[in-house]
Amino acid sequence: MTRRSLPRAASLVHHAASVEKEFLRCRRERRDDLESAVGIFLEFLRGYEKLDFETPCVTVFGSARFPARHPYYRMARALGKALAKAGFAVMTGGGPGIMEAANRGAREGKGLSIGCNIRLPQEQQPNPYLDRFVEFDHFFVRKVMLVKYSTAFVILPGGFGTLDEFFETLTLIQTGKIERFPLILMGSDYWNPLREFVRHSLVAHGTISRDDLKLIHVTDSIEQAVAAIRAGMAIPG
Repeated sequence: MTRRSLPRAASLVHHAASVEKEFLRCRRERRDDLESAVGIFLEFLRGYEKLDFETPCVTVFGSARFPARHPYYRMARALGKALAKAGFAVMTGGGPGIMEAANRGAREGKGLSIGCNIRLPQEQQPNPYLDRFVEFDHFFVRKVMLVKYSTAFVILPGGFGTLDEFFETLTLIQTGKIERFPLILMGSDYWNPLREFVRHSLVAHGTISRDDLKLIHVTDSIEQAVAAIRAGMAIPG
């Protein structure tokens, strides 16, 4: 990006933030909501056009904040490379951190590297390892794309956004809105406390069934994760 283009990029980011904030702010005039609906529809169409590919795809979620020297970055990079070598495209949120690492590994593995970027004032610029990417103004449109084109999900450590993506995907599988397919958490030290919370709070209070625990699978093994994805089955809990 040239210096001359920086003001325009900053303007686009500010506009994107304003668009979603205004849309979610409160009840508005009907014409304003209709205008937003048209914009959202066009955003979906742009995603469909840009994400027209046939390669089976694995979506990798994770934090934007891990630097290249971090062990989880290295794990995601190795995962992306292994997935590419196994014949999968790798899709991420298109930003830095874990997303960059998975895309970087996919590029190194000679696979297709895809990003669904979100325009944000901070953190989220497209990483340099994308073969194709599309930028969105609305989080919910972006999440649909990350789910729609995937045959499996791998979730590495992350913050609120990663947890949101994990639990929404988990809910879609639990409620039968999408077919059950591999949903894998990588980084056992990070995720095991969450799994224990689910076991000792949600199951204990009856807010989910014990069988729902089978939807949550944790591993540190890239080989095991890739094998489970290739087999189309979940890792035993």
